[in-house]
Amino acid sequence: MNPARALDEEGRRIRTRSTPRGLPLTEVGFGAAQLGNLNRETTDEASTAAVDAAWDAGVRYFDTAPHYGIGLSERRLGAALAGRPRDDFVLSTKMGRALVPTPDRAAAGELDDHDFVTPATHRREWDFSRDGIRRSLEQSLDRLGLDRVDIAYLHDPDDHWEAASTTGIAALVELRDEGVVRAIGAGMNQSAMLTEFVRRCDVDIVMVAGRYTLLDRSAADDLLPMAEARGVAVVAAAVYNSGLLSRAEVTSDARYDYDTAPPEVIQRARAMAAVCAEYGATLPDAAVQFPLRHPAVTSVVVGTRTREQVASSVARYSAPIPEELWASLEGA
Repeated sequence: MNPARALDEEGRRIRTRSTPRGLPLTEVGFGAAQLGNLNRETTDEASTAAVDAAWDAGVRYFDTAPHYGIGLSERRLGAALAGRPRDDFVLSTKMGRALVPTPDRAAAGELDDHDFVTPATHRREWDFSRDGIRRSLEQSLDRLGLDRVDIAYLHDPDDHWEAASTTGIAALVELRDEGVVRAIGAGMNQSAMLTEFVRRCDVDIVMVAGRYTLLDRSAADDLLPMAEARGVAVVAAAVYNSGLLSRAEVTSDARYDYDTAPPEVIQRARAMAAVCAEYGATLPDAAVQFPLRHPAVTSVVVGTRTREQVASSVARYSAPIPEELWASLEGA
């Protein structure tokens, strides 16, 4: 049986997997970066509609961060989830980028300079200190309107290994021991440093973006075997590699890893799309389902802006894919 099409015990289309340490995540998660006006504006109404559609489809894992729209994503996600039974969903947010007020920039009408179309009310400042981590969580809870988050990730500490792996992780361990958060880890666009977090630190879960996809499987060389050996869950994000794998037909102007896709990468993606078509599937179907085939992967988080994107993601997750397709994709 295709695990992506099986129903859970309550008859929902989206199954739940428990992390090795017992935290239940739906196999499809709602990535809320776009609720922070990533690249273009989104309305409060559209954001709420997207969350409502995800909930109705059975999604119960939601991921956000202060970085996304300098708090806007957290505020919108919290408002959209308000009134839902708190024990019925899992929410993750991230720490390490403190939001420092910049009233002068906001008064001058400046916009945020990190690809989010929002007023520049704050700037981001790296802070992996104990006080910085605790203050960040406090502020996130205030924006979310919640009394707790379930997962706390250190956010993109690529250039801050020493601070993140010592005071940063120590602060998260303290919060976990206090029962303020249920699981801790890091979220990054690389697998090498995440592997070191799993190897050296007492983490429960990590989020790897773009490094375990149909086109980039580098996390299979280091992170996934280490996580499986240490009993650490992996959440796979950015499974479309910035859009290249998000359409059945790969266009010549497709983007890959936040930039224009090189011709050879487009060629590989088109070859994979052709294989998928032979088996009655699409490239995005395979892109969503592929990471879940690895035993270390607990959930796939898909960036979402609208209710239509929710429907598309759930359809791709649920699409029937014959086992033979995966072997054929290896040849492509």
